[in-house]
Amino acid sequence: MATVSSRPARSTFACSECGHESPKWLGRCPGCASWNTFAEVVAPQRSPAAGRRDGARTEPVELASMRDGDQPRLSSGLPEFDRVLGGGIVAASLVLVGGDPGIGKSTLLLQVAAGIANGRAVLYVSGEESAAQLKLRCERLGLSGEGLFVLPETNLEEAFRRADSLAPAVLVVDSIQTVYTEAAGQAPGSVAQLRQSAMELMRWGKTIGIPVFIIGHVTKDGDIAGPRLLEHIVDVVLYLEGERFSSYRLLRGVKNRFGSVDEIGVFEMTGEGMRAVENPSQVFIGERARDAVGSAIMATLEGSRPMLVEVQALTSPTVTPAPRRTANGLDVNRLVLVSAVLSRRLGLPLASQDIIASVVGGLRVREPASDLALALAIVSSQRDKPIAGDIIALGEIGLSGELRSVSQLDRRLAEAERLGFTRAIVPASNANGGPQREGINVMPAPTVRDAVRLALP
Repeated sequence: MATVSSRPARSTFACSECGHESPKWLGRCPGCASWNTFAEVVAPQRSPAAGRRDGARTEPVELASMRDGDQPRLSSGLPEFDRVLGGGIVAASLVLVGGDPGIGKSTLLLQVAAGIANGRAVLYVSGEESAAQLKLRCERLGLSGEGLFVLPETNLEEAFRRADSLAPAVLVVDSIQTVYTEAAGQAPGSVAQLRQSAMELMRWGKTIGIPVFIIGHVTKDGDIAGPRLLEHIVDVVLYLEGERFSSYRLLRGVKNRFGSVDEIGVFEMTGEGMRAVENPSQVFIGERARDAVGSAIMATLEGSRPMLVEVQALTSPTVTPAPRRTANGLDVNRLVLVSAVLSRRLGLPLASQDIIASVVGGLRVREPASDLALALAIVSSQRDKPIAGDIIALGEIGLSGELRSVSQLDRRLAEAERLGFTRAIVPASNANGGPQREGINVMPAPTVRDAVRLALP
């Protein structure tokens, strides 16, 4: 009797930068435009019996039979970290933390692991540092290390065996690019290994009911290596951001199945590790000069937190036929829109001026409510006249120069009043029937021209 030969393994090519797959080799990736990044990926063969063994550990559960779907969240010991997660760590969640090299990812998660290990067991799987090196880091951070178990291992199967015997409250993997699973059959850090390792970690965490944190390196474009493979698998994606020469770090949620993606956590990198900043508004505007030209203050919302930020602008004459528009921390398209409205509706001679705009402190402001503060900073710089130090400005600018309303104005005004601001320029639609506060004078402005008259009389 003739035997049927097994089907050959399917071979594809995947980009090592972004994970884009192709049935053939390509010199340039159509997903991220990188050159010579495609590598062959051979899908591992798995027998049907193996698939049945993997799925035999779980059983279908009727949701109506479950007593309580809202399980208590586990606190990390860092309130800023819990805020970004939506109130704490959810059981059986898979969290990916990314950031530039040296930004503080390992330091942050080591502090989180030590905070959880207060009366619990936490397993820290390190593929980059030895146990002695992690002990030195704990001593530098002032962490006792009680309940924190370190496993210098890159084999996931071995890590799972140790975790099953230890039964930790949380598993930390540092990093996903250094560990490997025998099921993939590829080198660590390859596209196949990233996919298979993330799937194995997700399957283990969901089955056991233990939260899993994994650290991911970033590409040259600032994205987590293999984002197409990892971001769709994990439950939460966090980015640790910060300027290279600044001590402040921002933890931003990009994806969160258990909370808002607009929350941020503010930390300061010190010799004793990451320290939570309880008053970020004071940090972002604390160094502002009293009579600074080209500077305006606005109140932005990051999730549920209002924060005051300083928007700066500089106009400079140019001899080139195409003046530059440069934005740092702002959307450059909003800068182009605001400068065009100022040129057309207010008659400012900006066609021959380079405009450079920036948000102080490394914060990125994406909401259109920053339009008015940006416009006032540009006018202040062009006229070389400062804006009063007790004024904040809020509002979205339309193409005809009108000011459109902003959301949650009361919370923004409360934060400004708390920090000593006494006047607020807001859209007229917000002031009519809107919140009125005793400690701050709300000045309505229907158009950007009226706002300029109020800020620079």
